[in-house]
Amino acid sequence: MHSNLSLATGVVAALVVILVATTLFGVMARRVGQPRVVGEMVAGVVLGPSVLGAFFPQIQSTIFPEDVKDVLYVLSTIGLTFFMFLVGSGVDHSTVDRRSVRRSTSVALGGIIPPFLLGAGAAVVFFDQLATDGSTMPEFVLLLGGALSITAFPMLARMLQDWGLTSTPFGTMTVLAAAVDDAVAWAMLAVIIAVAEAGNPGGATGTIIGAAAFAVFMLTIGRRLLEPVARIVERTGRVAHGQMAIILLVVVASGWFTNMIGIHSIFGGFIAGMSVPNSPVLRQRLQERLTDMNLILFLPVFFVFSGLNTQLAGLGSAELIIPLITIVVLAFAGKYLGCMLVARWNGVSWRDSSAMGGLMNARGLMILIFINVGLGYGIIGDGLFSILVLVAVVTTAAAMPVYSASVRDRSKNGAAESVGEHPGSRPISGVMAGSEAGTAPVEAEETGDEAVEPATTR
Repeated sequence: MHSNLSLATGVVAALVVILVATTLFGVMARRVGQPRVVGEMVAGVVLGPSVLGAFFPQIQSTIFPEDVKDVLYVLSTIGLTFFMFLVGSGVDHSTVDRRSVRRSTSVALGGIIPPFLLGAGAAVVFFDQLATDGSTMPEFVLLLGGALSITAFPMLARMLQDWGLTSTPFGTMTVLAAAVDDAVAWAMLAVIIAVAEAGNPGGATGTIIGAAAFAVFMLTIGRRLLEPVARIVERTGRVAHGQMAIILLVVVASGWFTNMIGIHSIFGGFIAGMSVPNSPVLRQRLQERLTDMNLILFLPVFFVFSGLNTQLAGLGSAELIIPLITIVVLAFAGKYLGCMLVARWNGVSWRDSSAMGGLMNARGLMILIFINVGLGYGIIGDGLFSILVLVAVVTTAAAMPVYSASVRDRSKNGAAESVGEHPGSRPISGVMAGSEAGTAPVEAEETGDEAVEPATTR
């Protein structure tokens, strides 16, 4: 009893420190024009062995002993499962047409294939240096290539929503591209986990088949079983305790099942979210009821848990400095150039293509989920984990400056102009939404390129 009480006291104390640190760093990030998630990621690194542990090791080990870290891992896993449920439930398949999907898919592939190939090449080159003794070349290549190709879809969608851009051509194309990007990445992660669990690619077949069967079941029969809940919520306008209990049971059961078959619970949470019927009221109420607890408590715990596994001190060593620089450059250049060039090929102006490439480079929370799974399964070691945490921070922090630089001129004169001509492109008239500063909407010019409207800079 005494040990349980001590553990509970230690966990509560750690949560207080986590919430204070992530809130402060999140506010500071917003003050310098960065997304809150950048500050929260930095807070995790500061509370880890790289800063607090380096200067005040006794304090760091007192706040985060091993038994407390085990509880934080459980809390972060629960939070991630529900977070991915919210991501899945927020995907609205009824608001896009085939042309939008086709163009966005091409941009997504432009942001997946180049960084994946570059990451795979880096994995081959640095395998002996960065891989753990238990990892194999196929899973190591998939992990590093997948980590570099991922985009922070939920964060990107939230940013565009805050700017009032989700219904514009620019916002629609970017959000859909990010959604496709993440869908491919999670499928890749499922394969990686299956291979890691089985020990070889051939042994993962059963797990992959089980995951596919689960996804098909949830997206067909599971969705139909949830339709009565959606109808009740549509009629009453609220989610009662009974309906919420059913939803939570579906999420937890989905996470448990995917864990049982050898796939991480986050995959179950995401598929459970995708199976929610396309009811605007239900989806909105779920976001309202579950988002705050996740964003304020569970996700900060995850960021700090990631930081507790990040050791930056060794990254300046001769052994790791070359892999560090190489992987950071490949991550940014592969995603930015791939998305930008494919967007331009689709008739988007150079400026908007550059803005899209910058935003798609934000990896944020999603790459941290990816690499934590890799670390947990022993596919990557502490060295590569720390490098990829830096990739997450650097690419996410660079997203806003690249976006702002790409649209700076038009945000000053208010016109969503396009630059250059492109064969086969056609003009689109739209409305550029004002930013949080309260600027008025402005009609976009019709030019030779497709005018894709970004927001004014914040």
